[in-house]
Amino acid sequence: MTGEIFRDAWGIPHLRADGVTELARAQGRVTALDRAWQLEVERHRARGTSASFLGAEALSWDVLVRRVRLDDTARRCFAALEKRDPETADWVRAYVDGVNEGLVEGARRTPEFTRTGLAPGRWEPWTPFGVWLGVHLLFAGFPAKLWREQVRRRLGADAVGLFATDGPGTSGSNGWLVSGERTVTGQAVIAGDPHRFIEEPGVYQQIHLSCPEFDVVGLAVPGVPGIAHFGHTGSVAWAITNAMADYQDLYRERLRRTGAGVEALDPDGVWRRAGRHTETVEVAGEDPVEIEVIETARGPVVVGGPEGLPDGTSGPDPAGDGDPSLALALRHPPRVTGDLGFGALLPLLRARRVADVDRAFDAWTEPVNVVQAADTEGGLLHRVAGKVPVRSTANRLHPVPAWEPGHEWHGWHEPPRGGLTDGVAAMANQRGLATPLGVEFAAPHRADRITALLAAKERWSAADMPALHMDTHLASAAALVDLLEALETLSPAADRLRRALLAWDRRMDADSEAAALYARVRGAVVRRIAAHPAFAALTVPPAYPDVLLPWLALLPRVAFALEHLLRADDLYGIDRAEVVRAAVEEVAGDTASGPAPTWGDTHRLAPWRALPDPAAEEPGLSGDHDCVLCTSAVPGLTDLSARGPAARYVWDLADREASRWVVPLGASGVPGSPHHRDQLPLWLRGELVPVVTDFTAFEKETDV
Repeated sequence: MTGEIFRDAWGIPHLRADGVTELARAQGRVTALDRAWQLEVERHRARGTSASFLGAEALSWDVLVRRVRLDDTARRCFAALEKRDPETADWVRAYVDGVNEGLVEGARRTPEFTRTGLAPGRWEPWTPFGVWLGVHLLFAGFPAKLWREQVRRRLGADAVGLFATDGPGTSGSNGWLVSGERTVTGQAVIAGDPHRFIEEPGVYQQIHLSCPEFDVVGLAVPGVPGIAHFGHTGSVAWAITNAMADYQDLYRERLRRTGAGVEALDPDGVWRRAGRHTETVEVAGEDPVEIEVIETARGPVVVGGPEGLPDGTSGPDPAGDGDPSLALALRHPPRVTGDLGFGALLPLLRARRVADVDRAFDAWTEPVNVVQAADTEGGLLHRVAGKVPVRSTANRLHPVPAWEPGHEWHGWHEPPRGGLTDGVAAMANQRGLATPLGVEFAAPHRADRITALLAAKERWSAADMPALHMDTHLASAAALVDLLEALETLSPAADRLRRALLAWDRRMDADSEAAALYARVRGAVVRRIAAHPAFAALTVPPAYPDVLLPWLALLPRVAFALEHLLRADDLYGIDRAEVVRAAVEEVAGDTASGPAPTWGDTHRLAPWRALPDPAAEEPGLSGDHDCVLCTSAVPGLTDLSARGPAARYVWDLADREASRWVVPLGASGVPGSPHHRDQLPLWLRGELVPVVTDFTAFEKETDV
């Protein structure tokens, strides 16, 4: 036996091999067979070549990737890994070999290749690094610094805090660890659900990896070997949530053209040569686009150039005094260190105890996560993992001037560590363990709700956990409902609506008419606040690249900060009671006739597809942004949910086969496959698929 592929009843791949390298090759091969289209989309996105077959909609992303030098960073990280950790580098090579072996057959199964005319390409040893960087480039939300800068410049520094939320809701997770003292078995349970954009195929791949050195089940990222985020070895299990740390900086650069190229002004007052070259981005159906790629000592220039920024601070010489123009450069840990943290991946698979997981995550770089782990000997772990630079407070808040001293990086923060309270640790992107490392965090509602639910019972089992996954209580509704309660002199229809919402149980259930009414009123309030003249200066964002604009749009900012905006001491003179009154009257007038819709009628799943399918009909959803069942829409803009639980898991340390997991769609990325969307009904109901690890229970598919 070199390698074998087995499948369970859900089409989940279970791989067995004689050694670590052979197993990596099998993982690459089965991923290519199941996810060829997804792999090739991600490879092209990492290289900035996706517009060549996806068209102009992908151009802004490709330009950003080229300018940020993502592919070059991936190459650097792999080259550094080869020198530092040749065993892991060879392991990554084996995974890539497997991908290349399976891509042609996988592409033959997948109709998207025919639709686009795309032929599968060749993966390089550094391609998994590029895929990881591409998936997480915007994960930490560095464009939020552009938003804060816009608010500061247009409304003043005091206004920045009004919109302090977790931004446009691009990342997050629930995770909770229950120690053995609080379980029926005496062994710990870890459960949760990562919140990401729901994609088809899914962003997580259920997989089982077995060889003489280890036997691990977990959720892999297609295109990356091993199991980075959520895994169970039988004796130890781990999971992560987004720490909401700030580890990416934007520098305002002074650039000037010279006969030799481009120069940037450094903090010591010296002009120094910047790296510069041009690249051509191919666009399907349109002319190619030539772009200029510039890199200063801080990092690659992602917005602007020697001719300036597109935000009103541009121009070859705006003051007429010889002062050069501005641009924005991005500095982030992998570009600085040449290390993406892949040195942690093999040690995680080999982990036997919490101490092993802890040591493995010491090598982690990004994204910065809160890690929870437990083992069968009673070991527990609750820590932050990843690199966050030590630098000035200003760096963390907004773009800083590269030519002024005081904004350099000075080493790395020591990752914080924490413990459990009453045998429980709950993390849901709120202020907590990672507070010293971040700026904006999620509202505390999800974490508080999980903690309260766990406190309601003394002993828990793995089978109890799905009920927490599916909790739909919306604590953030209180701010709006409190204003509703104080309203007087409404029309009869509006008063009936008001009384219905005051009697509402605050649950965002798909079959709830009251939840739908609340959402409609909330949306009307958001639109009215966003349209108020007080915020007119924020309605037109600077002409930044399209891919950055979600962080700069006013209406989503109002939507996700609504609770804070409704409770702030002053909102620039906006009469919030009158805004709510007008919203209630508006919704009452719109709902005066016709059947009452439910929340699930409009709050429907909207998965991202590289090739959009306008004819796709998706199911209605329970939950909302601040529910534990976090299915995020953009109030005031759309009730459709593009983001939610990208997987759910329950890791039982008493018996791994009592563990459970599920993904939104299915194990296969091939449309028409029996396992393309077969887990969707379970995911909607909150049910989980059993974790099975006994190879005698599987059907063997092939040798590798």
